Amino acid sequence: MTSAINPNNIDGAYPVAGQDNNSQGFRDNFTNTKTNFQYAANEITALQNNAVLTVDLATSTTPVVNNLLTSTLTNGYLQAMYEPRVALGTLSGSVTVNYALGSYQTVTTNGSIVLGFSNFPAAGRAASVVVQITIASTAHTVQFPTAVSVNTTGIQGLNPSTNIMTFAATGTYAFEFTTSDGGVTVTIGQANSQLTPFNASSEIITSNANASLSLTTSVFNISANVTANLSTGTSGQIKTFVAANIAAGKNAVVHVTDAGWNGNDVGNITFTANGQGVTLQCVTVGTGNYDWYCIGNNGATFS
Repeated sequence: MTSAINPNNIDGAYPVAGQDNNSQGFRDNFTNTKTNFQYAANEITALQNNAVLTVDLATSTTPVVNNLLTSTLTNGYLQAMYEPRVALGTLSGSVTVNYALGSYQTVTTNGSIVLGFSNFPAAGRAASVVVQITIASTAHTVQFPTAVSVNTTGIQGLNPSTNIMTFAATGTYAFEFTTSDGGVTVTIGQANSQLTPFNASSEIITSNANASLSLTTSVFNISANVTANLSTGTSGQIKTFVAANIAAGKNAVVHVTDAGWNGNDVGNITFTANGQGVTLQCVTVGTGNYDWYCIGNNGATFS
């Protein structure tokens, strides 16, 4: 901005020493000096209220909060920038992620949680927030709001029809949520490798159990007959069952929800000997419909 202060309207050579001087000259200098002081006061106040500062101009203290009031920064070079971490605490039930507080927020589960968002910018402005969730128990689930409707397919443990995510192991998981329409629709992204859809993770089944959708391989190690249940997967998901150690005369049966070989009804896979194995893939067969199909079999029987 151009300053209104005008040093040229003050006569620095007035009064003249050794002679009578017209009092009007004094009045003019005093008036112009006062006017310039007022200009200076106005401009300094405006700077204090509106400029981007590193310290408070009145107290010289740090840190200082600069609210840009939606002003635009362009053609800049950013280095060593960081963001606040907003710790929401150990919670269960409804958990609201307030975007206005910061774009990196953490929560630890004390039970299942239902995630919600508030204060996203208005439509036309893209905004992202990373939510780091520490799962304290595999019994805890996370339900995302219905607005989370983009990129939901293929994330291990996430049921896209309910937006409920289950976890095969305790630990810390991170998700990035992005919206450009004020939160009407939200894209979910995986921010850590634990959520890689088709990984080398596995579990050992020794008794009746639900086969984990968060782990790629389920291995039977049994001394008695057992039954495992496989629920609906996500499109493209791979699931493998292996009979590594089955006692003589015993068997393992997998009850498969939405079995493609059984007309989208429940199907069974039976393992009776060590070394048998089956690989399944979940395939989209219609809007919101996912069926398991066998893409590899070594000795197991299907019904």
